[in-house]
Amino acid sequence: MRYKTLLASSILLFLLGCNAGTDEQQKNASPYFDLKGYFEKEANRLTKAGPTVRKTAGINGVYETRALKIADWKRELSSISNADINKASWRGMFSVTRSENKVIYRSDNKKVPVKELCVFYRNNTASGFLVLIRNNNALYTSTDSLTYYPDSLYRIKKNQQIKLLAKKNYEISIKFR
Repeated sequence: MRYKTLLASSILLFLLGCNAGTDEQQKNASPYFDLKGYFEKEANRLTKAGPTVRKTAGINGVYETRALKIADWKRELSSISNADINKASWRGMFSVTRSENKVIYRSDNKKVPVKELCVFYRNNTASGFLVLIRNNNALYTSTDSLTYYPDSLYRIKKNQQIKLLAKKNYEISIKFR
């Protein structure tokens, strides 16, 4: 009798141990596209390649353009990589719509500033991104539109309204040569 109880207890502990590992792996798995990981790799790739780009920056319609080499791609791409939707507190707050060439993640939750991430695909490889971010409180409203196509275009458009101040529109675009 003691042998059967010991055997049953051992089997139960083994099965619980196996399930705990599986649960831990599931907790760490990213349910959505790994935007942060993608742009870490992209920053490393661009740093090694060292492309000359055409960067245009503007505020309220006044623009300046320069040809240059970007020294810190990780910092340059941080606006889009920081829009990662895989935060633990945001799990389950995005709907997912899939089609042949794109996946769209959307959230209408007020606590989540990233409202949409659209990942475009070509030959089962991510080939473009569109991110929409909205922040709104009693003093401040902003809307950001971030677009990225590898080796082609990176654009940030920001509309900002601070109470009692004039509305500002910012745009930064990088075109790869």
